[in-house]
Amino acid sequence: MTYASIPTPSPHPPVPGRVLRSPIGLAHAVTALLGVVMVADLLIVAASLNMRAVMGRVASGGTVGFDDGELSRADYAMAGSVVLYGIAMLATALVFVVWFHRVRQNAEVFAPGALSRAPGWAIACWFVPVANLWIPRSIAADMLWAAQPEPRSRAPRHRGLLNAWWGAWVWAIVFDRYASRTYDDAQGVEAVRDAAGLVTVSAGFDVLAALLAILFVRRLTTAQHEKALAGSAALGR
Repeated sequence: MTYASIPTPSPHPPVPGRVLRSPIGLAHAVTALLGVVMVADLLIVAASLNMRAVMGRVASGGTVGFDDGELSRADYAMAGSVVLYGIAMLATALVFVVWFHRVRQNAEVFAPGALSRAPGWAIACWFVPVANLWIPRSIAADMLWAAQPEPRSRAPRHRGLLNAWWGAWVWAIVFDRYASRTYDDAQGVEAVRDAAGLVTVSAGFDVLAALLAILFVRRLTTAQHEKALAGSAALGR
């Protein structure tokens, strides 16, 4: 869907050949995939708690009726949930970047030449080491600003949601690396049990980040859609 027939008044001259394109379908896809990521996170929580329980029984000497098969099943559950999470995250990341680029292109129509980085950065920013921890957030802030009904202030609406999502996402990444490394390096029953606890907490942080990402995607998509429709209504008056 495009908004090709909808004018977008701006103090800047329009960019030739660039039109608004609806981000709604992509937003629905991103939301659904983030839901899958959250389910995968919950499976990781379940597998980690199970591993922690198994290690706890071994540590307490409760080996009566315990066999290596139970430990193997717990290990397979951990590995399987992590693989499922990785697949879900890869699919989500691909669709999210497509959505992110779409809304950045729309932002250029709303405020041509007024944003800090070119539309191509909406894709490239995710692949720049270290800088990808802050450049995407600044692009997102620009897009929120451009989607305002009257983008005269540099303080966009929903800045608090943007900051909460970005902070949760960065923290989830950092803590996940720490927890994963600790679990992979764990030697001995007590170490594995404690590391499984860290993995549980890490998955919880990731659920929070995914939930906030859903809210951000919905808010920005709705803001762009409403601004496009408002432009159409203004034409009819």
